[in-house]
Amino acid sequence: PMLEESKAAGERTPAQEQTPRFTVREPGAGGAVQTSALGRPFALNNVRIVDFTWWLASGGGPRFLSALGAEVIKVEWKGRWDLRFMNAMPDGGRAERDRATAPCPPAVSNAPGRGSTNRSGSFNDINTGKRGISLNMNHPKAKEILTRLIEVSDVVAEGFSPEVMRRWGFGYEEMKAINPTIIYVQQSGMGQRGTYGNYRATGPVAASLSGLSEMSGLPEPYLPAGIGYSYLDWFGAYNIATAIIAGLYWREKTGRGTYIDASQVECGISLTGSAILNYSANGTPWRRYGNRSPWKPAAPAGAYRCKGTDRWIAITCHTDDEWAGLCRVLGPSAEGWANDPRFVTLEDRLANQDELDRRVTEITRERDRYELMHRLQREGVPAGVCQNAEDRFDADPQLKHLNWLTEVPQTEMGTWPIKEFPVKLSETPAYMGGPTGRAAPCYGEDNDFAYGELLGLSTDEIARLREEEVI
Repeated sequence: PMLEESKAAGERTPAQEQTPRFTVREPGAGGAVQTSALGRPFALNNVRIVDFTWWLASGGGPRFLSALGAEVIKVEWKGRWDLRFMNAMPDGGRAERDRATAPCPPAVSNAPGRGSTNRSGSFNDINTGKRGISLNMNHPKAKEILTRLIEVSDVVAEGFSPEVMRRWGFGYEEMKAINPTIIYVQQSGMGQRGTYGNYRATGPVAASLSGLSEMSGLPEPYLPAGIGYSYLDWFGAYNIATAIIAGLYWREKTGRGTYIDASQVECGISLTGSAILNYSANGTPWRRYGNRSPWKPAAPAGAYRCKGTDRWIAITCHTDDEWAGLCRVLGPSAEGWANDPRFVTLEDRLANQDELDRRVTEITRERDRYELMHRLQREGVPAGVCQNAEDRFDADPQLKHLNWLTEVPQTEMGTWPIKEFPVKLSETPAYMGGPTGRAAPCYGEDNDFAYGELLGLSTDEIARLREEEVI
């Protein structure tokens, strides 16, 4: 928009200025402001989410909202486990892990019949702060129970293939009939409808379809490198958390619920930057650049080997001042570079980037990576150590300052560190232990709370549901 159009659009009437405070409907009993283990109020007080999510892309969204105060009730059944059998943790919490002589098993460490279902590090991370109940949706009585849960909840979130909830009789229209203000979110690989609507996907599959995998890696003739870990799962989780909050705000303004269709592929496409724009405008296909910068020229620009085994530092010089600072830090071996006709200007350095990278590496490979980073930063040169998990967990002083890990107890595994919410809120600080003040639930740990306190069933009724394998 033009400037005057922006001004006109930004003008607000007195009625618009009276924006209501964000308070959601009190779902069920209670409604008092709840404080976290930090002794501060949560941002999402009195929000209840029925969580049918699966793995990370869908499960991570409610995870973040739990850290903001939402009461998340994860629904499971033993016939179809989530991540409960991956990466078993030893007894005794972090102290015991420090004494261990072998790493935690990488996957399927305690498969069915080989131990507890409650010791998965992966499950514990993704479902921290949530409550947990068991409910057998294949049993006729489960429908009545879920109906009552929806009546007293604000959000239903799931990550099944498109037809599962509808097959159970709980599509969006059916949920609206139960609770007109319900917010229903479906997270899938490629959306709920269309040519690929029924296709199944994981994070890496979605990354490939979105183009991210093909875009990542060294220039041809090298093959695409992909993006390694399933990052689209986390990014999808952030997106559905944002969408749920938007749905809550919409309900606050209108009194109506909403349906959210979230696809990982679209999340991935939003990360491809200007690749699609460049093709649509210029007909230019993306080509891989490796570590080099295609849009804002920089040289040197890359990851350079340092002293030690598999130790690296990332360095980027966009300006002549940054280039001069790099030469000063690299010392006598780089003194002549400033007058070398191949490196005088940025254009020169870009034209001779391979030779420049070779020379920089000859020096950095003899330097300590952290010492080099600190010296370059003092000279105003963008530089950062390529940190591994050990560096981040045990050594990074900035992450310690940010309290990025928080100790959260788990009923069976003991106390373990969990990645804390990545944004700091001054008045309502997030806490990954959520309203429960603990990590992920053991299987069915909160059945008595949900079916007794929340739905009002008697002890005998709950016992009968257990005997009948409804819960």
